[in-house]
Amino acid sequence: MITLIQNGRLLDPASGHETVADLYLADGRIAGIGEAPAGHVVDQTLDVAGLTVIPGLIDLAARLGEPGGEHKNKLQSELRAAVAGGVTTLCAMPDTHPALDEPGLVQMLRQRADGLGLAKVLPLGALTRGLDGTELTEFAKLRDAGCVSFSQADAPLADTRVLYRAMQYAATYGITLRLRPQDVRLASGGVAHDGQVATRLGLPAIPSVAETVAISTIVILMKDSGASVHLERVSTREGLEMIAAARNYGLKLTADVSINHVHLADIDIGYFDSNMRLSPPLRGVTDRDAIQHALLDGTISAICSDHSPVGNDDKLLPFGEAKPGASGLELLLPLVLAWAEQKRVPLAQALARITSGPAELLGLESGRIAVGAPADLCLYDPHATWRVMPETLLSSGKHTPFVGMEMRGRVRHTLVGGRLAYTEPGAA
Repeated sequence: MITLIQNGRLLDPASGHETVADLYLADGRIAGIGEAPAGHVVDQTLDVAGLTVIPGLIDLAARLGEPGGEHKNKLQSELRAAVAGGVTTLCAMPDTHPALDEPGLVQMLRQRADGLGLAKVLPLGALTRGLDGTELTEFAKLRDAGCVSFSQADAPLADTRVLYRAMQYAATYGITLRLRPQDVRLASGGVAHDGQVATRLGLPAIPSVAETVAISTIVILMKDSGASVHLERVSTREGLEMIAAARNYGLKLTADVSINHVHLADIDIGYFDSNMRLSPPLRGVTDRDAIQHALLDGTISAICSDHSPVGNDDKLLPFGEAKPGASGLELLLPLVLAWAEQKRVPLAQALARITSGPAELLGLESGRIAVGAPADLCLYDPHATWRVMPETLLSSGKHTPFVGMEMRGRVRHTLVGGRLAYTEPGAA
């Protein structure tokens, strides 16, 4: 079957190329741009005049609630939220119940996700058994079961010897580790950035050195082990400077940042707004500005949603008691578009941080619009505006720092493997 996507504005962030042209899809891949493949007849046509066609978004960090949340149908709700946000591929964090530390659990998650026919799910395996920080999992077996990398998520890894052995093990198999840079003891008990806002509000603080001490340890162990490491959700200016220095030294070190930290700083906590309770905490304005700069100079390779749906029972509490996290799958695209507009960042460069950038990190063929590439596509209206309200979110989690705000850019269609996985209600 040949599908024609007609009259769309094609934008390929990988090359920066932009044109109004027809797009032909066949067998789950892009078969032609501008002209139909020779000898093929179009079976169905989707006229998308006025819409921008980009590669499907690739999200490096999302919590899906399974295993452990089956009774709430969380996997289906979160993957529906993903395709509604134009996300066609996402990495599932391993801090489930139980943790993703056995091949059978990984295979079960993949089978359930594949059966829903929504976004593609790439599991991240637990770095240690039960994420308890003591005994390494079997990386090779978990990789064979479908894990693309290994992470502790937000679980502490206080034993440096375990981290060192994990790096040696990963280097042996050519595996990249995903590490959250936070010293558990320096961060213990903290809920906000160590700055004037935390002092004024009387909130226990997490200093920037909780991140930089962890990065320093990781870098030193990388030099000795030869490991490849990706740092998750970096949040401080000093941490970014250390990453840039390590990369200049030649270490195989990459990093991502949460979209929340691209836009927000600790001053946005306001009067104890628990929607702003995130992990890592919102840092200072200088940190936020450094993050935006690092996205442009390549120090940060990707922006993730850090999707962590939290229910009312855990969020509608005093700031210090509220569970950290926010829903982000449906907001990733409009927030990246807003950053590009506000800071006058070239659109292709901004979108690369949620398409071709993470695709390169994961070694995927997707993340680009080119003949032969997977037909994972996001079609959005760049002029449509909408207001973020809890009832408009498909995710099971209705809490976000951006609730009540007006967004520009609305996903109309999402295709995964050339098949329509989402069409906005009422869209032609």
